[in-house]
Amino acid sequence: MKKEIIINSSIGETRIAIVENGQLVELFVEQPEHGRMVGDIYLGKVVNVVQGMQAAFVDIGHKQDAFLHFSDIGDELVEYKSLLNLGGKSQPRKKSGQRPIPKEGQEILVQIIKEPISKKGARITTELSFPGRYIVLVPNSDTVGVSKKIYRLKEKRLLKKTVSSIRPEGFGIIVRTVAENKDESQLKNDLDNLLKQWKKIEGKLKKTTTPALIYKDVTMASSVIRDLFTSDVNKVILDSKKLFKQTVSYLKDLSSPLAGRVEYYKGKKPIFDYFGIESDFEKSLSRKVWTPNGGYLIFDHTEALVAVDVNSGKFIGRKQPEQNILKVNLEASREIARQLRLRDMGGIIVIDFIDMLDPKNKKKLYDEFAKELKKSRAQVNLAQVSEFGLIELTRERVRPSLLYAFSESCPTCEGLGRVISESTTITKIERWIKRFKAERKEWFLNLVVHPSISDSLKKGFVSNIKRLMWKYRVKIDIVMDDSLRRDKFKVLLKKSGTDITEQFLV
Repeated sequence: MKKEIIINSSIGETRIAIVENGQLVELFVEQPEHGRMVGDIYLGKVVNVVQGMQAAFVDIGHKQDAFLHFSDIGDELVEYKSLLNLGGKSQPRKKSGQRPIPKEGQEILVQIIKEPISKKGARITTELSFPGRYIVLVPNSDTVGVSKKIYRLKEKRLLKKTVSSIRPEGFGIIVRTVAENKDESQLKNDLDNLLKQWKKIEGKLKKTTTPALIYKDVTMASSVIRDLFTSDVNKVILDSKKLFKQTVSYLKDLSSPLAGRVEYYKGKKPIFDYFGIESDFEKSLSRKVWTPNGGYLIFDHTEALVAVDVNSGKFIGRKQPEQNILKVNLEASREIARQLRLRDMGGIIVIDFIDMLDPKNKKKLYDEFAKELKKSRAQVNLAQVSEFGLIELTRERVRPSLLYAFSESCPTCEGLGRVISESTTITKIERWIKRFKAERKEWFLNLVVHPSISDSLKKGFVSNIKRLMWKYRVKIDIVMDDSLRRDKFKVLLKKSGTDITEQFLV
């Protein structure tokens, strides 16, 4: 299987696409106003303990207090002040039969494990961990573990012996899958980098008051390189020279042979256009998705549940009705599994397949769907096909789905519908300009936008519009039109006033 990682960096956002055999299967997005939070460490204060929920709420400086379930508390609840009295050493946890319960007013170090979604605060844990390329460092622990995905017993034993010999006192180490066949020097180099991060945290704790961000994990692009750039990836292609140099430097520091698989994209067309990803990305935001055989899917979101409806659409089968329905359902199951992975949907998901009478066909549908779901790293619990033709599943959710990353609540309908966010509209404008400059030589344009988009483009000393003009060497005058929707824009040639917007849209 040919697998590639394609990274598009622009003013409004960074998008990372995972492509398998030319098809988009995963998309990660990071925007300035919605930066990645998973892995961040905060000094927080417990503000409320709810025994009935087996949880506590912790003030970490966000709008909503973070949620700490008692199951996410380690064997020992270490207060940050006790860490400062360790003389620079981390203290291993003491095993006890009973899990500690936090107290109101207690100041503790916590790490985000799930980002805030809608009106729910972030989910946090007191068991801190620092992922590197080859190992995960666990303060206040003495555990040594090896990834379950390393199957060779001899290799597991060797890796465990190696990390046990270099493990510093007061820290646990978990060996990651990519550490397979790596020597001691590579593991030690990764460990040293993680220990430096811990030293910085200790230094910051001595002069910080709660609530405060103590440690910021790497950006989305860096985390994808660190966690997902494995030997089965053929290429990583980036359109940012700065990010390209950082990626190559990081991999060379780790003595990784994968540095040779990183490429810088120099083409004139937007990188997602060139690799045919943009159209797949646009479909990932659609409520309606067509399947190759002419059927279609409808995705409806609620706060706690996603409903998917399967329809035969334009499909006209030549076999018996039951076999035709099976064919539509099987095709739909493959596309639904891909869309769940691509849109990063989580929580409870209910799929209404077309009714089938034959139990054997229901079993075929279940087996095919289960096989496709295994292609994703997210944990899934899948139920059998019900008597009503429904399949229910729960899917692990770490961050909000793409719908929430690329859209925001509409001020008019108060969240009943959704509109494209301002940063996404600005990114669309940039991609339009890049397509335009790749084919045309005009230097003067009028850009017609909604007043709120105009404000966003002009905001700041070095505004987005100035950066666009410098980057693409074109003079742009902004014209406000409050009759335009916020997700729409027009581009006119300044000399003739000709509207050329449609010529360079996807």
